[in-house]
Amino acid sequence: MRTPSRISDPRPRLLKLALTLVLLAPVASLGAPTAAVAAPAECSYPADVLDLTGWKVTLPTGGDEDPQEVTQPELAEFAADPWFVALEDCDGVQFRAAVNGVTTGGSSYPRSELREMTADGSDEAEWSTSEGTHIMTVEEAITALPAEKPEVVAAQIHGGGDDLTTIRLNGSELYVTNDDNSRYHLITADYQLGTRFTAEFRATGGAIEVYYNGELETTIEVDSDSAYFKAGAYTQANCERSDPCDDSNFGEVQIFGLAVSHQD
Repeated sequence: MRTPSRISDPRPRLLKLALTLVLLAPVASLGAPTAAVAAPAECSYPADVLDLTGWKVTLPTGGDEDPQEVTQPELAEFAADPWFVALEDCDGVQFRAAVNGVTTGGSSYPRSELREMTADGSDEAEWSTSEGTHIMTVEEAITALPAEKPEVVAAQIHGGGDDLTTIRLNGSELYVTNDDNSRYHLITADYQLGTRFTAEFRATGGAIEVYYNGELETTIEVDSDSAYFKAGAYTQANCERSDPCDDSNFGEVQIFGLAVSHQD
């Protein structure tokens, strides 16, 4: 009587083969964690970075004493390189005004600057410093100054035909201005270009409080029924006072955050 043939168990051979494949596999296939690659930021327009619903922009381009202005809804999909563009990493907006730029009829200096509008962007805003509470907070950095007259305004409250108060850099000296006094209150005498800071204007009860990085710097008594906020680069130089007279000579401000609130 023949002894039945024995059927060999294939599992040990399969296990050996599997172990061999694992040992021969590249290290990356052994389940080693791989670093996550972040998708690049995407922003085509300044309005992709900042909420510009209640703003318009005035640029240093256009005709003589007739600078280009862009309002909503066009502003939502507008940029003008290099005068008004989103930064490459999409965390801020660049405002640049060269000394040879177009100026408004009421100024001899060029600007790339936002002007406050009503909440929907349809009309120019106007409010009283004596009624309600009006606040603008802006996080920004002054990144370039014009030659010979190295001065730029980075944020302001305007009223009627002139500014009420501004944040202004003269060389390395950062000031709060008061009407025509451009050196009313010194914030720091050693401002370094590119340094980010937060400025806040708070208008209420016939006065404007100005804060720098959360600290109250000064209070200015002012009564205006036609006040509004502005932010950007208002270069305090032109071709008559600064050389060279071309696009390479400019003031520049980068804004990383901008918020406005009004309370009755």
